[in-house]
Amino acid sequence: MKTCKSCNSEITGNFCSNCGRKTVVKRIDGTYILHEIGSVLNFEKGILFTIKELTINPGKSIKTFIAEDRNRLVKPIIFLIITSLIYTILSQFFKIEDGYVNFESTTESATTAIFNWVQNNYGYANIIMGIFIVLWLKVFFRKYHYNFFELLILLCFVMGMGMLIYALFGILEGITSIKLMQISGIIGIIYCTWSIGQFFDKRKKMSYLKAFIAYFLGMFTFSILAVALGLFIDFIVVK
Repeated sequence: MKTCKSCNSEITGNFCSNCGRKTVVKRIDGTYILHEIGSVLNFEKGILFTIKELTINPGKSIKTFIAEDRNRLVKPIIFLIITSLIYTILSQFFKIEDGYVNFESTTESATTAIFNWVQNNYGYANIIMGIFIVLWLKVFFRKYHYNFFELLILLCFVMGMGMLIYALFGILEGITSIKLMQISGIIGIIYCTWSIGQFFDKRKKMSYLKAFIAYFLGMFTFSILAVALGLFIDFIVVK
């Protein structure tokens, strides 16, 4: 009698009657890899469907994910990682970072090193920045009683779409040689403001204003703390 490796129950068929696990796991081959890629890209529950939903009605889609159904959309952290990776690869291929996040300094310092890292890894820096935006959202939308992690899910989806907007304009800039990344930054902020406002209350103009202020303050707080960290490191090193 075989024993299930997951729950140690005795099994007689192809599946465990207790937990439903398969008794035999198929070997990884080319068919398996193609199936996994297809499951990520499929238009029913994959990344393409997630992009469509977040483009058409982001507020409702994200609220549904948080409160009702978490199977239709790609998991938010995975979504942000994938979109950040797409942006990072395209930014390296088309050399688009200088047109969007540009920091120059003639002195060698920790602050310079930090902002150079942000400039070269904007996709990952955006994840850190999102934490500060969430904190400000908690301040401005405290009456809605969403906890920190629920708002973090909101930001993962919204900023993931922002990464795709930057990536799209990066491709266009790479093809046409027209400086478009500054425009993508403006459109990205507009999208984030619209999506966050929709999430809380799309009928109130104040929702969009507070969303914009929270987003701006989150970016500002991130920048100030990055400068403060750099100055503190420089002070310690010099001392």
